[in-house]
Amino acid sequence: MTFLRNLCQRTLATNLRAYSVKAIIKKPPKILITGGLGQLGVECAKYLRRKYGQENVILSDIIQPSAEVVNDGPYIFADILDFKGLQKIVVDHRVDWLIHFSALLSAIGEQNVPLAVRVNIEGMHNVIELAKQYKLRIFVPSTIGAFGPDSPRNPTPNITVQRPRTIYGVSKVHAELLGEYYYHKFGLDFRCLRFPGVISSDPPGGGTTDYAIAIFHDILRKGHYQCYLKPDTRLPMMHVKDALQALSNFLEAPNELLNRRVYNVTSMSFTPEELAEKIIKYVPEFNITYQPDSRQDIADSWPQVFDDSEARRDWNWQPSVDLDNLVELMIKEVKEKIAANDC
Repeated sequence: MTFLRNLCQRTLATNLRAYSVKAIIKKPPKILITGGLGQLGVECAKYLRRKYGQENVILSDIIQPSAEVVNDGPYIFADILDFKGLQKIVVDHRVDWLIHFSALLSAIGEQNVPLAVRVNIEGMHNVIELAKQYKLRIFVPSTIGAFGPDSPRNPTPNITVQRPRTIYGVSKVHAELLGEYYYHKFGLDFRCLRFPGVISSDPPGGGTTDYAIAIFHDILRKGHYQCYLKPDTRLPMMHVKDALQALSNFLEAPNELLNRRVYNVTSMSFTPEELAEKIIKYVPEFNITYQPDSRQDIADSWPQVFDDSEARRDWNWQPSVDLDNLVELMIKEVKEKIAANDC
């Protein structure tokens, strides 16, 4: 009887340990998103909260949030230039993953280079040192803007000459290389995706590819759009749905699958003219005119077609939204956004 009792106790202890380990493995990560009120942050928080739980994803920025943002889940003030403040947040909230969206975009950055240096470069130094100190998994988005006129444009491979000519692009190359250095030097779990133009129903935020957002807002409000790029300017793009899917899949991918810390991802490439032709099928009375400005020079230095074959090979990246789906989705989503704002 003693033998059987001891055997049962050992079996029970083993099962409890196995259950405990399993529970630890399945424990959802605590995620902090910086720059959360930009183009991707709010949608990213909603997406990850559905996966990991509302209280496990903390949105942050230095801007006062709307009631909708506050009601959706945790929101806190976080200044990426305040290192001690960031330390306090990570410790108080027991953060595991850091998603760093804070950045001035391409066109805005060219208008205020000193501010772009502080936000995009000094801010990056703070968050990557923070991630090293607290052993966080850190995701930092990069961009097609990390390439320049010397880069091959069609297609643009994962590893090639970059040499961008905007402060935004320079800061992103800096972030990529710094993250890779911290990975090799300190074992930091740094992950980075180079996104193309990301298209969502939110109003444009100052990026060169944002014509593909502004066009939907203008045609549904005014019936016409004046484009700041030439009609044949080809750029890679993706809908925010695909961007968030790529980000989530990449964050969850086991380290042993990753041959790189930085990957290109994309869904499609098109020109303003091609996009307008698709929109006319849904809004026949729409008209578009073209008046290129300084953003044309930026676009002319960027990739036309992104090669994301390495992401597809290593962690099975697959987009779901093509150009036809994109136009249908955007007309529906922007109409809903306009109606909500007009209420």
